[in-house]
Amino acid sequence: MNNGAPLRKMTATVDGEVRYQTVLGGEPVELSALIGRHFGLRHTGVLSCIACGKQVPKFYGQGFCFPCLRSAPEAAECILRPELCEAHLGGGRNVAWEQEHHATEHVVYLSYTGGLKVGVTRATQVPVRWIDQGAVAALEVARVPYRQLAGLLEVALKQHFADRTDWRAMLRPVEPRTDLLLEARERLGSLLSEELRQYLLPNAMPMLLQYPVVEWPPKVASVQLAKTPLVEGRLVGIKGQYLIWSDGRVLNVRNHSGYHVELA
Repeated sequence: MNNGAPLRKMTATVDGEVRYQTVLGGEPVELSALIGRHFGLRHTGVLSCIACGKQVPKFYGQGFCFPCLRSAPEAAECILRPELCEAHLGGGRNVAWEQEHHATEHVVYLSYTGGLKVGVTRATQVPVRWIDQGAVAALEVARVPYRQLAGLLEVALKQHFADRTDWRAMLRPVEPRTDLLLEARERLGSLLSEELRQYLLPNAMPMLLQYPVVEWPPKVASVQLAKTPLVEGRLVGIKGQYLIWSDGRVLNVRNHSGYHVELA
């Protein structure tokens, strides 16, 4: 039986427009070059933990075996709730990992994906985080020395801005409303405490992002490989972490991390 290769989230570079790549079976695949052509993925039925690599019958969380869900730093609560991070205090599930990833400069940003959204990411993950969320425009609004502080800023701002992406709204043509980003930035000082206002960036400029999409299906339907192990057809675009087929089916690659697939 062919076990295939485990999916990982697509990587991206910006060269005029966003270009997507992945690795399958040890071989690099330039996904952007396949747009407009027949492309398919077949799930082989094999799952492997994205942290330890062990084959498992089911996942806990997003791509983790049960032991790694409880012990891996990538699955810690502060990934989703950065205000709980203790890396700056020398804490965390894996101190060395936390020092490298969380006790380091972070960015608080506003992005536009069809609506305004506030978010947090490591400074080294700009603009990767924005691309993963399908933002067409994004603006750094603050820089802080560690993750927990970025989380406190986000907690204060998400009382006024959304902190989640509407994937259906994102998977349609979206004009980059930089005017809304700049107008929102003007409000931030009045929404934050004096302690947090010192980290604001008053002069940063928005970044625009264009995605390789040649056709927008009128309606989209998300596909889960656990239920539909074969997805194929004419690939018409990629945006965020979604592959888009001409019939409107879309697959969130990141959500299928650890699923073994082969090209169909």
